[in-house]
Amino acid sequence: MAKMCFIEKDGKSREVDAPIGLSVLEIAHRNKVDLEGACEGSLACSTCHVIVDEEYFDALPNAKEEEEDMLDLAFGLCATSRLGCQIIMTDALDGLTVRLPGATRNMSVDKKAS
Repeated sequence: MAKMCFIEKDGKSREVDAPIGLSVLEIAHRNKVDLEGACEGSLACSTCHVIVDEEYFDALPNAKEEEEDMLDLAFGLCATSRLGCQIIMTDALDGLTVRLPGATRNMSVDKKAS
């Protein structure tokens, strides 16, 4: 089993077990890390946006076009931003560190005031 670290919104670091084959989103939910995932990993929102530590970013497969489209909607986007539902743990990612952005944006529930 691999390990990974979440840097939470308050800046606290939390190391957790990260089973190979699970997504960062699934790992977060198993460990009660506050990573929303409103679409439950179906690549229809950006609420599982994480900022990957530069040391691990190049070890990730390139983002697919659908992920890039959803990332365009993410709050606090940066050069190493990815969606947690699209990062699948592998042995090569043992020690992965991701930071949770200060806020999320869920476009599917935003409503106009009438």
